[in-house]
Amino acid sequence: MFIRIGRFSTILNDAIIDNFVAPRCLEKIEILYEDEYLLAINKPSGLLSLSGKNPLNKDSVHHRLAQQFPEIRLTHRLDLGTSGIMLLAKDKTTNAKLTQQFQARTVIKRYVSILSGELLSNDGVIDLPIAKDDKLFPRLKICQQTGKPAQSQYSVIERFKKPNLTKVIFMPLTGRTHQLRLHSQALGHPILGCDLYGTPETLAMSKRLMLHALDISFEHPYTQQPLTLTSNCPF
Repeated sequence: MFIRIGRFSTILNDAIIDNFVAPRCLEKIEILYEDEYLLAINKPSGLLSLSGKNPLNKDSVHHRLAQQFPEIRLTHRLDLGTSGIMLLAKDKTTNAKLTQQFQARTVIKRYVSILSGELLSNDGVIDLPIAKDDKLFPRLKICQQTGKPAQSQYSVIERFKKPNLTKVIFMPLTGRTHQLRLHSQALGHPILGCDLYGTPETLAMSKRLMLHALDISFEHPYTQQPLTLTSNCPF
């Protein structure tokens, strides 16, 4: 037996059961960059990065691209609702080289987001540790005792009135799951359309999660040349 509230499943008898099924995504994957070793794509909002355990969640970035590139590997992931640039490796060796850059934190990623309310500070760094929430899977939580270090840098690029909204550029300095969504909530300004960390009001304000992976900067694993690849923001 289990209890489900929206996207959440509780833990009963020490087992986590999640019957979430992603809505069908009709948008196509756009290839933004390709060479012998790498692939950069624009992931649509509403498409899983990797197929889930539930057979109804088979459709994903990896599943679609594996039909054309059998050895394709994800170097990182984006949440279901997040759109934007994703970097993939065409083989195991390239993936290992890129993984080293991610682990060394030399890969720079920037995101565009629209937050509820007026964020008064023009820029800043959110430094709040993130931990699992054992009572409400798949949600995470801010926890000073058990959380892993998480830092997100932000800068305001536009403010709106009626309703009060703030458009920001995020640059995560760490790569925790749900980091930007959770840090925005902790600021008191959840991302519009966020089903896990928003309010009923902020969820109703957008049909999608207003979070887009804008660009990614890294060193090409073979040419050693710096690359910055961009996906234009749709909002």
